Order: sequence, then C-alpha cells, then structure tokens
Amino acid sequence: MQRKEQTGLPIRYADRGEGPVLVLLHGFVGNADYWERVVPMLEGHFRCIVPDLLGHGESEAPTGPYTIEQLADGVLQLLDVLDIEQAILLGHSMGGYTALSFAERYPERLRAFGLVHSMPLPDDEAGKEKRTAVAERVLREGTKPFVEQSAPNWFAPNAAAHMPAELDRVLQIGYDTKPEGAAGAALAMRERPDRGHVIRESKLPILLIAGSEDGIAPPEKAFAAENAHTSKFVIEGCGHMSLFEAPQELARHIASFAESL
Repeated sequence: MQRKEQTGLPIRYADRGEGPVLVLLHGFVGNADYWERVVPMLEGHFRCIVPDLLGHGESEAPTGPYTIEQLADGVLQLLDVLDIEQAILLGHSMGGYTALSFAERYPERLRAFGLVHSMPLPDDEAGKEKRTAVAERVLREGTKPFVEQSAPNWFAPNAAAHMPAELDRVLQIGYDTKPEGAAGAALAMRERPDRGHVIRESKLPILLIAGSEDGIAPPEKAFAAENAHTSKFVIEGCGHMSLFEAPQELARHIASFAESL
C-alpha cells in the first residue's frame, strides 16, 4: 500500500498493474483490503487504484458527520495527484454511493462507472433511523460490537458459517475502522439523495452487479435505475460480499465489462 498526502486528507491506496485504470471503492467499515481477493485477477490487464475512503482504513477520520460528496471528492483529489485523467470507477455498497456522487458531478473524468451490491435509492425513514443508531452505537461502544453483530448478515444466509476465513477477514478489517470514521460515514449514507437520475441520464456505460441472496441491496433495488448502456449481472447464491463470497465471478464480470469499452 502507498500513501498520498492530500490537503488534510491522507489516503492509503493500492496502485497495482498496468493498462486502463480501474478505481475500486470499498463499502462501510471496510478499506482497500476488501478488494484483496479481486485485484490479483485484474492487475494483469488493468491498473487498479484502490483507496481507503475518508474515515476508513488509514485515511483521516475526523469527527463527522461526513457527506458522500466528501468521500467522492477525496477520490477526485487522488486521481488528480496521480495524474489520471479518466478511469472506470466501481464502488461496493457505500463505495457505490460514492461512485454515483462522483459520476453526477465529474462525468468527464470517467470512462464508465458501476455499482457492486449497491443502489441509487436513498434510505427511507426507517433506514435513516438505523443509520443514526449505528453512528451513536459505534461512538458509544466502539466499532467492534457493531461489526461482530452485522458482518455475518452481509453474507448469504448460512454462508458465513461455511466461510470462516472470509468472515474473519471482514471482521478484522471492520475492527480497524475508527469509531469517528464509522459514525461520520453512517451519517453520510443517511443523508444521501436519490440518484436514480444519474444512472438514467448518464451517457456513460454502467455496470450493475447484485447478489441473489443480498438482504441489503437485493437485485430489485440494485437495478432500480438503468440506461441504454447498462450491463446487469446477478451472482447466484451470493449475499452482499461477492468480494469474499465469489471473487472470481466478480472479477470476471468486471474484466468483461472493462474490456468491452
């Protein structure tokens, strides 16, 4: 992992491989290591840039709340520092919300973008209340209790029990998330707007990937908006974490999409 000192926002990131640039964004209480099983299958054909987003990993975790726009702007700053004019931007879960914000405001910097187990829809009122509760809980108890309770549910039903190494890795990454970062990001997700129009109106190719057993972003939500250039895939038997549950299939869909551009 490398590090770039940005204006008030140090970002740790991986920069591996050569070729068309793929920027891969992790989800909530994750970090760049979420992509560690996928990048080795892509770096032979693409330059993979994988950052820690604001509040996560080794990036700065100031007291929040944050906004999804702030997370996206951190990605923009990193591309500027690395002199990358255009990239294919893909985001997992919260990273997908970040990718949508980026695509809405900086489409000229993208060749394409996509959502992996994410969606363009905003939280409903019950969802907003849960985000608030999560933020309050992690500040009160630390991140570990929340991650221990939640992470098994990110896998397909009963899958986590059969994937102890994968679950343990997700837990360890989650434990390393600073409480201030987790709280700030939870509140950012709470306030994100509906961005279905970004997908519907975009002239860019878009990749949407869902898991058939995803209880957080099921296919009907993941595919809630599309355009004429949308590629959609469902990974059967997979929950919210294809990066760990089905990394080979995820990498295959990403590579096929990127090579078709």
